[in-house]
Amino acid sequence: MGSIHALPSSKVYRAMGTRPQGLTNAEAEERLRRYGRNAITEIKGKPLWLKFLANFTHLMAILLWAGGIVGFIAQMPQLGVAIWMVNLINGAFSFWQEYKAEKATQALRGLLSPYARVLRDGEERRILAEELVPGDVMLLAEGDRIPADGRLVEEAELQVDQSTFTGESHPVRKTREAILRMGLTRAELPNLIFAGTSVAAGTGKAVAFATGMGTEFGKVAHLTQSVEDELSPLQKEMGRVTRVVTLMATSIGALFFVLGILLAGVDLAESFIFAMGMIVAFVPEGLLPAVTLALALGVQRMARRHALIKRLSAVETLGSTSVICTDKTGTLTQNEMTARDLWLGGRRLTVTGVGYAPEGQILDHGQPVPLPVDGDLRQLLTAAGLCNNARLLSPNGESSRWTILGDPTEAALRVLAPKAGVDLESEAHRAARLRELPFESRRKRMSTIHQIANRKSQIANPQSPIPDPQSSVSSRVAYVKGAPKEVLALCTRILMDGQERPLDDGWRAQIVSANDDYARNGLRVLAVAERGLAYSATQRAGPSQYTAETVERDLTFLGLIAMMDPPRPEVAEAVEKCHHAGIRIIMITGDYGLTAESIARRTGIVKGAQPRILTGVELDTLDDAGLREALQGEVIFARVAPEHKLRVVSVLKDVGHIVAVTGDGVNDAPALKKADIGVAMGVAGTDVAKEAADMILTDDNFASIVNAVEEGRAVYSNIRKFATYVFTSNVPEAVPFVAMLFSRGAIPLPLTVMQVLSVDLGTDMVPAIALGAEPPEEGVMDRPPRSQQEPLLNRPLLVRALLWLGIIESVASMSGYFFINWLHAWPHGPLAAGGALYRMATTMTLACIVTTQIGSVFVCRTDRTSIFKIGFLTNRLVLVGIAVELALLSLLMHVPFLQNIFNTAPIGLAGWAYAFAWTPVMFFAEEARKALLRARDRRKSSMHRAARPRSA
Repeated sequence: MGSIHALPSSKVYRAMGTRPQGLTNAEAEERLRRYGRNAITEIKGKPLWLKFLANFTHLMAILLWAGGIVGFIAQMPQLGVAIWMVNLINGAFSFWQEYKAEKATQALRGLLSPYARVLRDGEERRILAEELVPGDVMLLAEGDRIPADGRLVEEAELQVDQSTFTGESHPVRKTREAILRMGLTRAELPNLIFAGTSVAAGTGKAVAFATGMGTEFGKVAHLTQSVEDELSPLQKEMGRVTRVVTLMATSIGALFFVLGILLAGVDLAESFIFAMGMIVAFVPEGLLPAVTLALALGVQRMARRHALIKRLSAVETLGSTSVICTDKTGTLTQNEMTARDLWLGGRRLTVTGVGYAPEGQILDHGQPVPLPVDGDLRQLLTAAGLCNNARLLSPNGESSRWTILGDPTEAALRVLAPKAGVDLESEAHRAARLRELPFESRRKRMSTIHQIANRKSQIANPQSPIPDPQSSVSSRVAYVKGAPKEVLALCTRILMDGQERPLDDGWRAQIVSANDDYARNGLRVLAVAERGLAYSATQRAGPSQYTAETVERDLTFLGLIAMMDPPRPEVAEAVEKCHHAGIRIIMITGDYGLTAESIARRTGIVKGAQPRILTGVELDTLDDAGLREALQGEVIFARVAPEHKLRVVSVLKDVGHIVAVTGDGVNDAPALKKADIGVAMGVAGTDVAKEAADMILTDDNFASIVNAVEEGRAVYSNIRKFATYVFTSNVPEAVPFVAMLFSRGAIPLPLTVMQVLSVDLGTDMVPAIALGAEPPEEGVMDRPPRSQQEPLLNRPLLVRALLWLGIIESVASMSGYFFINWLHAWPHGPLAAGGALYRMATTMTLACIVTTQIGSVFVCRTDRTSIFKIGFLTNRLVLVGIAVELALLSLLMHVPFLQNIFNTAPIGLAGWAYAFAWTPVMFFAEEARKALLRARDRRKSSMHRAARPRSA
């Protein structure tokens, strides 16, 4: 029924095969069989048990399962059990953190009314909403939840709250008139109503033309469910890391298995144990738990900055974000319409104060207007305040701020009057309202008629344009407000200095020019006018006799009021931060283009002279190639539908961007789910948007998104830090096996497989997690988003971890092994496996790995910055981690039960002294390397600055 809005209401019944008395029961039953139930259906997704198993069957998990099996085969059950427990705990924790029931569809169902009032066989009936069918005549009253999409055929001052559907908070006036205007979106058609929205005021009757999945809500549900979950950048990267580690570990294990047989002359079983030791050494068993816990810590930090993360991997995705698609109302703006400028009688006044608190002043050339204000200004503000249905609510137990009931635009007019000292309550008591002619999209204005006591009538002769001030002592007046051009066309006079003067072409040109100036600045402008109505004691016209045709003519123009929803004060700084960080911001809004452009300029989102403004209708004419071209420059998307927003996000992702999308309405759900990171509003957002999103802002503030991006970048940086830390210890874990192999067994294995595991899953864990708690480094938002082609384990990281820090730790650990043997007669006595001395020597190797890792955890806190600059105590968790790993090492040495499992023994004071002597060596060696890198960076920077003028 694509053109049902263009039909006169009298023809809607025929078009839908129904009648004013409604369907018969037989017709309704037949249509129910044909069209199905009026319900949102759910596409069956992946079963929960498959989602659970996925956490235990990815490549790294399979590698760990295999490692456990090998442990049992090698007759080391404690090794197998330890590795499997790591796998089980990490998988369960990941599932718990990642799991979220797909509640978007259920939330959509919750927006549909369970019951509907319809006409059947000429009688009003209350039926289950699921039984409503196309052609049913729906009856609507204030407070009703609309059960299906319908075309209005009757209405009385009907207003519908479409905020769940469009995200715009003000009620929309509806009409039964045919709409022939082209270029309107379905949400903008004033004679259509939609399932899931609600009646804010008035009554109406509508013919249902779409039910269930055929409604606009049904289409949103289908789009939302059709969007498949995709791997996050971190999940993809961890898959790549796992493949690299698996290939490296198994290749090294296989190589040492062969070399053990060929070079060392060991038997198959022993060679297999050596190979297993190498695999265990090079598989970072603690990496997955450390990554998971680092993400969890990131979630906690983001929560403190007003961002609630629902999916762990979304934390790092934020740090990779290259484009943020943001809506306008409530995110960039305060969602509080505020009067900013006034025009009356040739004067331009400005208004201070923001939001709904009645605080501020009216300024004339920067100076406060003296109180009490002059008659012209008082009359303008009184008319605007009384031709008004909004209410201001002072701070109370539910809210600490001023709030409103009603239309935000009307509320802005109510706030304006107190700033000029006008008491609207007193004015309303003096001028009692008799009748309202509500706003209609056809007229684009609203009027109210008031009985004014103790005031001379402005008009004695209704045929005369000039009032007679000597008429009766009681009068009536009509106040009119609406679209400037429509109101101005009905005016014949203008109020100036308390006198009504003819409105000539010169004044009309000034008013039009002022309106255009305000509109170009993105302000919403209303015109206000009045007309005295003939009334006397002998001619008592009833209020019902006043109509738009008899009242809205021969008006006196009072002035213009320009309003805007002001940007949040912190948004401009957040936008600038995004620009420094190489993140592009694109506004996608249901509002009009000029308003969107004004906010975009005020916040710094666009800076060019002529950004391209694409409406949803224009977007429909572009193919994907044209859209990609439009996205190359500055562009704003205005008056868009859900499928438009989804398409923009899809095209941005197709060209390689990591996209974050904000939204609050049901219509935003598909795009929120499609985005790499969906961001819902926690205050104004619908449940549907929150369920479809990955992150919820508790303050609905764009600046909180930028803070979350900063935290996300810090998380990825921290993952690289503890990856460096974890891989550093892999080298001293592997070198003992190399020493034993190439000495052909002359050097008994300096580090057992269980001791390797005690490092990876014991002593290294808490310090690694502490690195995940590092705050964002200085300058983290001054570089572009990381390239998706750059691997986590890139060459600089591996060189630093394996060939620099790892070599130093290997020298320390192997020298510690020989140091213990030297203390006990080596080289005069033979190195021998087994016995107390061998246990002490392997324990010394382990101790040196732990003490050098203490130095490593400090130096891994930064890439280039000196630890002396950031301070040793700025991350207290690092100190806790060091204490924990030393405590664990002591337990391994001194608890008999653990000694038997890990082949350990006490190393004595000399051993402890030797081990700790390597901690500062590790520390200062890395500090020296960082100093050289900083010096090189300074030289490059100075050379770049010196070359720039010459190249210019």
